[in-house]
Amino acid sequence: MNTREDRFSRAMVETPPSGIRKFFDLLIGHDDVISLSVGEPDFPTPWLMREEAFYHLEKGQTSYTSNWGLLELREEIARYLERYGLYYNPCKEILITVGASEGVDVVMRAILNPGDEIIVCQPCYVSYTPLVHLTGAKAVELDTGKNGFYPTAAQIEALITPRTKAVMMCSPNNPTGTMIPREELAKIAEVVKKHQIWCISDEIYCELVYDGAEHVSIGSFPGMKDYAIILNGFSKSFAMTGWRIGYMAAPDDLTAQMVKLHQYNTICAPIMSQYAALEGLKHGWSEVEKMRMSYQQRRNLMYKAFCDMGLPVPEPTGAFYMFPDITSTGMTSEDFATGLFQEHGVAVVPGSVFGLGGEGHIRCCYATAIDKIKTALDKIALYVDAHRQ
Repeated sequence: MNTREDRFSRAMVETPPSGIRKFFDLLIGHDDVISLSVGEPDFPTPWLMREEAFYHLEKGQTSYTSNWGLLELREEIARYLERYGLYYNPCKEILITVGASEGVDVVMRAILNPGDEIIVCQPCYVSYTPLVHLTGAKAVELDTGKNGFYPTAAQIEALITPRTKAVMMCSPNNPTGTMIPREELAKIAEVVKKHQIWCISDEIYCELVYDGAEHVSIGSFPGMKDYAIILNGFSKSFAMTGWRIGYMAAPDDLTAQMVKLHQYNTICAPIMSQYAALEGLKHGWSEVEKMRMSYQQRRNLMYKAFCDMGLPVPEPTGAFYMFPDITSTGMTSEDFATGLFQEHGVAVVPGSVFGLGGEGHIRCCYATAIDKIKTALDKIALYVDAHRQ
């Protein structure tokens, strides 16, 4: 007879819950709390996109789409990707997913076997490593905190073994807001091609860059089409988190495998979300720019405040996160975040939940109203002054 412990998947039992959601759950029932914890735009989805969704609802277009997603949307995504030197066949190399998060899961299960290794550049989004473990593969953690919070080709190559199947990275990065320089990406591309491994590139924040920074996709380098897997979506740049709409671009032989899993676990992304995303790609770029400019203003405010507090922090060139160093308080990142919430009603995420290089930092999201950011920063300053050693 099975014991009670045997009733569940061992891999699932051993998978920890999201550290981000843990702190988000603290907010429930606390209307007076200021949250800098969840990476979600405070803007509503632009009206023209909502209106497009309403139009299709009123027309009764509420059915499944192709497993691949609406062909018109895939064609528009293919045209969009050309901006970044990426050229994909919309019929067989682009797959619409239920958010970029589903894309991460689908990719991992499509390429990894038990015993394989994948290099995960950390600090990173909290889902990457658990989803690797659920495949039976091994996540080999690369600490980018030793190099300004972006991976180098030398670091990646030093971790490659005969079992290495892929490297996973995110630029602009969550949680740090840093970007991998073009020169380093070119070197990483050479390492990937030399060892013939996959390179999974999460580019969900590529439209949210600042001070004239240029997003560069590793898939745009010569010869990388055969090795790059591009993850992207509409949640961040178009403020569509709740619509759950993302996409993947990859070689056709891999997408043929990924669509099988997508067929079985979701069938397709919601049709209304697909139509709204299509409208955004066609006519929503001025709205994206308005939001980007607002984020840059908030970033400038938050960056100056942390510098004034004496907390070392890399100046973000993308995304909408800041990752200040709080080691001067002598507290762990979790103790700092818990105490800040309890004493001042400000929610941040401890850096430890993002893997190697995260301990000693907190993640603060500046996709929040400026008046709330100012109040939160004043309270953080009081907390730091009271606890600095």
